Amino acid sequence: MGIIQLFNDKKFFKSMLKLAIPIALQNLILSSLNLVDTIIIGGLGETAIASVGLANQYFFLLNLLLFGITSGSSIFTAQYWGNKDIKNIRRVLGLCLLTGCSAALLFTLGGLFFPKQILSIFSKDADVIMLGSQYLKIIVFSYVITSITFAYSFTLRSTGQVKIPMIVSVTALAINTILNYLLVYGYFGFPKMGTNGSATATLIARIIEMCLILFAVYRKNNVIAAKFSELMDLSKSFILNFFKVTIPVILNESIWALGVTMYAIVYARMGTEVIASTNISSTVERITWVIFMGLGNACAVMIGHKIGEGNERDAFIYAKRFIILGPVFAMFAGILVFFTSPWILSAYKVSPVVYNYAAKNLIVFSIFLWVKVFNFTSIVGILRSGGDTTFCLILDTGGVWLIGVPLVFLGGLVWHLPVYYVYALVYMEEVAKLIIGLPRILSKKWINNLASKTAV
Repeated sequence: MGIIQLFNDKKFFKSMLKLAIPIALQNLILSSLNLVDTIIIGGLGETAIASVGLANQYFFLLNLLLFGITSGSSIFTAQYWGNKDIKNIRRVLGLCLLTGCSAALLFTLGGLFFPKQILSIFSKDADVIMLGSQYLKIIVFSYVITSITFAYSFTLRSTGQVKIPMIVSVTALAINTILNYLLVYGYFGFPKMGTNGSATATLIARIIEMCLILFAVYRKNNVIAAKFSELMDLSKSFILNFFKVTIPVILNESIWALGVTMYAIVYARMGTEVIASTNISSTVERITWVIFMGLGNACAVMIGHKIGEGNERDAFIYAKRFIILGPVFAMFAGILVFFTSPWILSAYKVSPVVYNYAAKNLIVFSIFLWVKVFNFTSIVGILRSGGDTTFCLILDTGGVWLIGVPLVFLGGLVWHLPVYYVYALVYMEEVAKLIIGLPRILSKKWINNLASKTAV
């Protein structure tokens, strides 16, 4: 099949845009609001930026664990939706809620009772640990709430319903940004709470977000508006089949998250200026990443639907299209980041050293973005949608722990390289994953019809 013939499919592009644009738009607005939040906190100084960043690093671990749970669930949901199996979609949602809420509760208890011990893993700066602990003791009450929102949002996405999560999340984050502005500095008669105000604003926004998503689902009697009995209608065989596929995804995200946390530990031990610069550059990176989050999620849903329908030929053709489209778009995005990052960074009130570090971090990011996008599309969009979760586990975690973590520790703590060179070492894992992942996609060994195997 020639390149022109491969992309000569209007139905494919219509479906892709229908899914990708709302998800990308949602993530764009969320990341933009997060950028505003970071700028608001930045007005309190570098210690405040670092403390909130480290406290959120703890949530980052939970976030990826929840992403693993919901991603594993989405594999089944997308394939079940391919053959319109509503009963099993609701069962998957029930298991997703049980697993996600349990994980969130454990993280809540840890952050509530051991905040200083947790943050001392990342930093030895007493002021950063004190501020971060106060922030963490408030924000942990949003964790279980967030897990419920995740479960319903990802299930909606997997059934092709992307507008509801988009509207709900954007509304909640807009409220979060407004409350951040009011509570951090005490404007318009609100109490001046500093970083604690940011945590309180986020907690309130998360509660509103959960209420809105549940209202939207159950008020309109959506296909996932399951009764409690339907959520808990779980047989032993169904649970075992679910976790056989989902546990590698959960382990993948958890072990990978621990590896990325090792990067954060290295940055923290390189100094508060380094932490501040990586927090700033990461926020800018997340804005760039929104396009590819939309593309990757659209890829997972579309391929999952095709496999659920039993159409493996089209599933493979879709995979080839996505691994070409993603990197090509990423090259253009990298060029855009390269030329616009100085303008974006000028909004931050930071020292010249922090500014310089952040700017060079973003140059590294712009160079390697296309490789990172290829891997995200491959692992999250293609291989997982076909149920090839064990291979994804080995590829993703092997890249982090065998290549990324050793190089970052050597670069940051042994060779004492500047942070932007350490940043470049992180991307060596992405290069390795591309080399190993591409042959797997072309082999077609990742295509597994889980819907037909697990339907009961």
